[in-house]
Amino acid sequence: MDENQNIPQTDSPAETTAVAPAAAPLRDPEAERKIRIRNLKIIGIGAVVLIVVIAAMAFLFTRNAVETSRLRDIFIIFMALESLVIGVALIILMVQLAILINLLQNEIKPILYSTNETVNTLRGTASFLSNNLAEPVIKLNEYLAGIRKLLDLLHLGR
Repeated sequence: MDENQNIPQTDSPAETTAVAPAAAPLRDPEAERKIRIRNLKIIGIGAVVLIVVIAAMAFLFTRNAVETSRLRDIFIIFMALESLVIGVALIILMVQLAILINLLQNEIKPILYSTNETVNTLRGTASFLSNNLAEPVIKLNEYLAGIRKLLDLLHLGR
């Protein structure tokens, strides 16, 4: 039996260097279906309750004008308070956004510049080492291999 028989053969080098994707977690289709049905039931019950509440309010508002005006006033006050809360939330959001912009400009930007300088220095160092160390060693190995092959052909090396 051949040793290489169990090794899969690939035609392109991209296939040999590709990293295998992480295994997806196993999902139970039945459990997902049950969750979907439960969510649909909750949405349906919520819609029915909302329709009943709206119908009851419409019925009550048509019966008594004084109560209706009182509830309208309470609702207007509630909406004003809600707009105040939303305004405060927007102010807090703008302050947080200003802090984030300040952080990006004054702390992260210098770090990126420093990292870029470091990468450029490393690039120069790698180029220098390649030109002054690796290439001469490779050329020396080429010459030695050529001389060794020549000696082997002339049978002088053994």
